[in-house]
Amino acid sequence: MPSLTSTRRIATRMGDLGTESAFEVSARARALEAEGRSIIHLQIGEPDFDTPAHVREAAKRALDDGATHYAPFPGIPPLREAIAADVTARKGFVADPSQVFVTVGGKGVMLYAILGLVDPGDEVIVPDPGYPIYESLTRFVGATPVPIPIRMANEFRLDVDELAALITPRTRMLFVNSPANPTGGVLTRSDLERIAALAVEHDLWVVADEIYGRILYDGAEHVSIASLPGMAERTIVLDGFSKTFAMTGWRLGYAIVPPELVPTFGQLIINTISCAPTFVQVGAVQALTGPQDDVDAMVVEFRTRRDLVVAGLNDIAGIRCATPVGAFYAFPSIAGTGLQGQEFADRLLAEAGVCVLSGTAFGGVGTEHIRISYANSRDNLTEALDRIATFVAGLGAG
Repeated sequence: MPSLTSTRRIATRMGDLGTESAFEVSARARALEAEGRSIIHLQIGEPDFDTPAHVREAAKRALDDGATHYAPFPGIPPLREAIAADVTARKGFVADPSQVFVTVGGKGVMLYAILGLVDPGDEVIVPDPGYPIYESLTRFVGATPVPIPIRMANEFRLDVDELAALITPRTRMLFVNSPANPTGGVLTRSDLERIAALAVEHDLWVVADEIYGRILYDGAEHVSIASLPGMAERTIVLDGFSKTFAMTGWRLGYAIVPPELVPTFGQLIINTISCAPTFVQVGAVQALTGPQDDVDAMVVEFRTRRDLVVAGLNDIAGIRCATPVGAFYAFPSIAGTGLQGQEFADRLLAEAGVCVLSGTAFGGVGTEHIRISYANSRDNLTEALDRIATFVAGLGAG
């Protein structure tokens, strides 16, 4: 008789693939809500605004006009042209439509950059704390993520001298995220010039995650590292529509790649997604070329919420919060409460009904931090701050 022993198994590489904690924590929060608990959601990096009406209308018209078929694998020409024009105007370097690849979300850009350029045994320098998918995908291809610490004491900007010390002959790629998730930190022009010099000196590829590039406060300048001398030919710029235009559910990102990587990205897109949805791309053209009033108003509102959250957190004994310069996150230290980030986040959800993320979801430097998304209403943020203050006061009383 044939053996009953199964030869089916999960691929070994799956053990190297991480996750994004926000989605797992959200599931726990929704389970509590289903039990009748009041939960304030401060865990998800998603604007609470609607996609601008003119974008929605353009996509609906596209459906009615029959835009339900395959698009060209790099993206529809009007969108690639609009992206190239917007990049040239806003990011300080000239982009040709032939360098634009439209992807299903920004994660696709990360995946294609790592798959196309990083071999097993290579090293990739990633921010810590930083978006966890950088590290996860690096491990997935058999390479080694090397964390560069991002500390509150340095305004959540990396120390370029420390970065230089981490570069070895095996270093292949560097991720730069400014404005940053989870800290809201923004690298200065001087920081980026020094990082660029290291990239040129050591012949590194750079992935510049600029998804929050238009969400800036207090006159802060967004500098694309690709605009600096010697960098356009070694930088993959990642951007998209989720954050700027409140289009998270539309799942549309894009890459600007050096000409020599055009065949690589094209091959990877053909082998994975074929193309991004056509009608979504039509809507995105309107996002870039239509009125920008909704974007500007959203950023103004985010700044007001930022100030509310930072002031409220700093009024709570045991919590210290730096003022974010961009994005819509705060990354306070909760070391003074006597708890570390994971226990603080777990107990805050269970006992106070406020859902945040532990700083360790973004790397080891975040052990004594939590991440708060202030992409929520002022009323909810005020209530959350009250609940956090009561929770922390209870820790002292205990």
